[in-house]
Amino acid sequence: MSASSLFNLSLIRFRSLSSSRFLRFPQSPLRSVSISPRKFRAFSGAAMTTDAGMDAVQRRLMFDDECILVDETDRVVGHDSKYNCHLMENIEAKNLLHRAFSVFLFNSNYELLLQQRSKAKVTFPLVWTNTCCSHPLYRDSELIEENALGVRNAAQRKLLDELGIVAEDVPVEEFTPLGRMLYKAPSDGKWGEHELDYLLFIVRDVKVEPNPDEVAEIKYVSREGLKELVRKADAGEEGLKLSPWFRLVVDNFLMKWWDHVEKGTLGEAVDMKTIHKL
Repeated sequence: MSASSLFNLSLIRFRSLSSSRFLRFPQSPLRSVSISPRKFRAFSGAAMTTDAGMDAVQRRLMFDDECILVDETDRVVGHDSKYNCHLMENIEAKNLLHRAFSVFLFNSNYELLLQQRSKAKVTFPLVWTNTCCSHPLYRDSELIEENALGVRNAAQRKLLDELGIVAEDVPVEEFTPLGRMLYKAPSDGKWGEHELDYLLFIVRDVKVEPNPDEVAEIKYVSREGLKELVRKADAGEEGLKLSPWFRLVVDNFLMKWWDHVEKGTLGEAVDMKTIHKL
């Protein structure tokens, strides 16, 4: 399809979606984004030009998914596209901070499931990280604050999307939210993360069928296996890299929480009042 055809399709979409979230937003004290017709055309053209090499699946997620914007106390202040939330220029200039989660899934042998992010990922491609890392979206089911239910609903959704783990294998009530951390990490010159991250632990034996658009490889590791992985990353062996959020959890929390996993005492480790700024 030619560039002019794509441009015309963009105009048709604009004219036809008069009630679209891209064009009109309800009046609200929350931060939101409104785009005029002229800016919409400019934005569409710029996105097609600047991100022409972006994988089609990742492009769709970047523009369709609406992340939850929060302040440093985790109070919801608005929403914006995944694309905008991960641009370093927005993170630095506007201090955009969004809610996220990191799942740590252990099997009955108390081994931790890790994934290597796919090459197609926009931020931190091909790095090794915890079981699943993503964002609750700005939708009713994932905005529920009580007992972090919205975040747990999002975790269940993304475990299916990324790893093919069905909801029945990871009931939302089985997730234990252990804590929250706030961090900022650039990925490259353009993209980065600025997240208030919920750390969710779960012990379940599950069937895993990775989605290649999201995951390059998976492995279960013991404590010793993880220590060896960290050693290799520190030494630069095999080109192995760890995600910055996973490394923060490893360095600050993981080993002591692993003790509670093995003892069946995760409840004793819960601290959802503190937001750790790392």
